[in-house]
Amino acid sequence: MKFEHFALNVPDARATARWYVDNLGLRVARQMDAAPYTSFLADDTGRVIVEFYTRTDAVIPDYAAAHPLCFHIAFVSENNEVIRTKLVLAGADKGYEEILPDGSRLMMLRDPWGIPLQFCHRAKPFGVVPVRGGENR
Repeated sequence: MKFEHFALNVPDARATARWYVDNLGLRVARQMDAAPYTSFLADDTGRVIVEFYTRTDAVIPDYAAAHPLCFHIAFVSENNEVIRTKLVLAGADKGYEEILPDGSRLMMLRDPWGIPLQFCHRAKPFGVVPVRGGENR
């Protein structure tokens, strides 16, 4: 299996997608100009990672009320302080940062709609972990 995307129903899909493109460097992979204004956004590898839409026939969660450990969208970070300064100026909250025992720095912010964002400066970046038999899953 390969991960394709993670979808969120948001109050204003067009504004949310624009903010992620303008401030997080994502690019539009596919977008609808009519309701529900679906946008698939990809990172610089070209993989689709997040889908935003505004579906009024489904509940739009109160993202700001959810603890960020319930769910969050995580990005690789080289410099959390630079990212925090830029995103706070663009409407994100100030969040908090945690330093793990291995020296990894994890910063949690919320976008202007309350969606939790994590920025990971890992001491040892993630890679593909082989599983039994040498195959990767």
